Amino acid sequence: MYEGAPNFPYPNRWWQMIENYGINILYTAPTAIRGLMRFGDAWVKRHDLSSLRLLGSVGEPINPEAWRWYHKVVGKEKCPIMDTWWQTETGMFMITPMPCVPLKPGSGTKPFPGIEMDILDEEGKSVKVNEEGFLVIKTPWPAMIRTVYNDPDRYLSQYWSKYPGYYLTGDSARRDEDGYIWVIGRVDDVIKVSGYRLGTAEIESALVSHPAVAEAAAIAIPDDIKGNVIYTYVILRNGVASSDELKEELREHVGHEVGPIAKPAQVKFVDKLPKTRSGKIMRRLLKAEELGIDPGNISTLEE
Repeated sequence: MYEGAPNFPYPNRWWQMIENYGINILYTAPTAIRGLMRFGDAWVKRHDLSSLRLLGSVGEPINPEAWRWYHKVVGKEKCPIMDTWWQTETGMFMITPMPCVPLKPGSGTKPFPGIEMDILDEEGKSVKVNEEGFLVIKTPWPAMIRTVYNDPDRYLSQYWSKYPGYYLTGDSARRDEDGYIWVIGRVDDVIKVSGYRLGTAEIESALVSHPAVAEAAAIAIPDDIKGNVIYTYVILRNGVASSDELKEELREHVGHEVGPIAKPAQVKFVDKLPKTRSGKIMRRLLKAEELGIDPGNISTLEE
């Protein structure tokens, strides 16, 4: 187990460790993968990574572009990627592929054996194939928590009240025609623009699919006409210069990948994004800074 900046003193820190110690499993977060992507392939290719047997992803949905880079450049197309979905509260993997199943870039495949999950609409009915809904766990599992420390009321109200008997994960997801689950992101990260529901993850994934972009974050800013507009923050890959022309190109790219309604009202180039220790982007802080308010008051603006 290693804790420290993966790009210090140079962006090959991890690749050097894998070569030196014969590491065979690399388990990290998509934000770290995207962060290392921006330095290009050369830092990876200068090291012998043949000891790697499995690659893992955890912390947030991994966008297909990062998945493919991870698989091709780091894993040399030989290492299955275990894209795992779980929570501190679940205490174990809940959605995860097995090394023997076909993989799809961006999907954690299916629930772990013995785990029953579903995707429900507001009325508690299972949604149709490729429709977005609330991700729930239907049956007990060995590692489930029994309460929240010093806050039992929150445990009942936050996890069990919306669909009695089902554990509400707080994430939105969809299931494809093969039964694979695609976690979209936190329900409170959904942006409503002119009546349309857009996930921050799909907007960010569209941005990262552009060859100039290493990382991206999207937030909703209140708007009198549209209800909300989309503001995005972009970290460019090494060697790419920022410009107004690139901003417009990225707006058009999102519009092409997701739809015209998803075009960001603003594209801001930044050097870094606020993140938790586990690597999750703290969109709440971006929104608070943009609105000039205390981060603790953000919830009062959510619809």
